[in-house]
Amino acid sequence: MLSNWREITFANPDFFWLLLIIPLMIIWYIFREKKFYGTIKITTTKGFGNSPIAIFRHSLIVLRSIAIAALITALARPQTSLSWQDVTTEGIDIIIALDISSSMLSKDFKPNRLEASKEVAMDFISERPYDRIGLVIYAGESFTQCPLTTDHDILLNLFSSLENGIIEDGTAIGMGLATAVNRLKDSETKSKIVILLTDGSSNRGSIPPSTAAEIAREFGIRVYTIGVGTNGMAKTPVAIDYRGDYVYEMREVVIDEKTLIEIAEIADGKYFRATNKNSLEDVYHEIDKLEKSKIEVTEYKKKSEKFWPFALVSIVLLLLEFLLRNIIFKGIV
Repeated sequence: MLSNWREITFANPDFFWLLLIIPLMIIWYIFREKKFYGTIKITTTKGFGNSPIAIFRHSLIVLRSIAIAALITALARPQTSLSWQDVTTEGIDIIIALDISSSMLSKDFKPNRLEASKEVAMDFISERPYDRIGLVIYAGESFTQCPLTTDHDILLNLFSSLENGIIEDGTAIGMGLATAVNRLKDSETKSKIVILLTDGSSNRGSIPPSTAAEIAREFGIRVYTIGVGTNGMAKTPVAIDYRGDYVYEMREVVIDEKTLIEIAEIADGKYFRATNKNSLEDVYHEIDKLEKSKIEVTEYKKKSEKFWPFALVSIVLLLLEFLLRNIIFKGIV
């Protein structure tokens, strides 16, 4: 009966105070019933039957209550709003370069570093609907999992399906950053950033991390680096058993923070350290504040009146009560 019911507002909500009439009316009805219908004491009710018509006479008060409630709702003037938005945005192009090496399966984050990093990054993406965002993954090598896109549903689906083992193991930070830069270098937006996340030290790849950072700077790309891992020891995968499962041992967490700081300084970014999932969330919130899109919104609204269905229900129920009172229940009420 009502479309877009979640968007309904009321022009005259004070009329809802009149709903207090309904319980008063029901109390008066009960009082009148007791007053006009006497009582008699008998030893048995055998031989007496309850007439269905006499029982259903109480439906009149129900119909009247619903009719009055519908009438009051109509007087409150329910309305729906149709709105349009013209959005002008100075968008930001963002590439998230995510380390998916085996060390990202360490269990100092719950359930592990990789899954925690995916969840936090997906929340970050969901909160930036106007930006083009892409995904680069790297371990011993790197490739683009998703180019820059505003279709964040596809991007989130690709994020959720990420897992370790789909590329050669290792940590090629320079290759990961270079692939991200390659995806951003031709962008014409004013703001271009890379968020590079890793939990280790660069040990693979033909491009040094500092060289990749210098290339990023030449193309006006800022690089935020995130070191992921607790301070101290962590349950870390060290081998694969005969069943193909990782064998874990307690190992010291070693992150090449010097290199990550150097990358951020060269590429006009900032380095962050995340020692647990909460601090990783704080890092993304900080980046979100530093890289805000400029959005101008013009909104137009058109109100649509929705009181007629309630008024119609009220009229129909009042008419039905009148007919029942004067035809079916005549002489009883």
